[in-house]
Amino acid sequence: MSFNNLDTLYRQVIMDHYKNPRNKGAIEDGSVTIEMNNPTCGDRIHLTLDVDNGIVKQAKFDGEGCSISMASASMMTQAVKGQQVETALKMSGIFSDMMLGKEYDDSIDLGDIEALQGVAKFPARIKCATLAWKAMEKGIDENQS
Repeated sequence: MSFNNLDTLYRQVIMDHYKNPRNKGAIEDGSVTIEMNNPTCGDRIHLTLDVDNGIVKQAKFDGEGCSISMASASMMTQAVKGQQVETALKMSGIFSDMMLGKEYDDSIDLGDIEALQGVAKFPARIKCATLAWKAMEKGIDENQS
């Protein structure tokens, strides 16, 4: 597949998650609740996770922002559901490395999330893509404290 076709496919995946977000909403009585925003561009997220016995049973988000931040939140909630907390945090580290253009551990299949690789070429948009992931990290850290 040529680079242009792959780029088009990735854009389609991002727009699909933006227009048809997965896991939109909130979890009543979620064990992890966190709100974060990106003051640079106004992206805002409210993330709730149901964590039980070290497993992310459910993940939902609400908020507003650009297509990249909302698509990333949709992809992240899909990816971490059913995962052990440690795996979810490892995925976040892998995603962060990918966004920074670093070599990253490919032992975990990121699925649709790999569509966001191109964001690394636009440093101003990296914070948009990582907002939901940073919210998850912060929420889990605060919950474990």
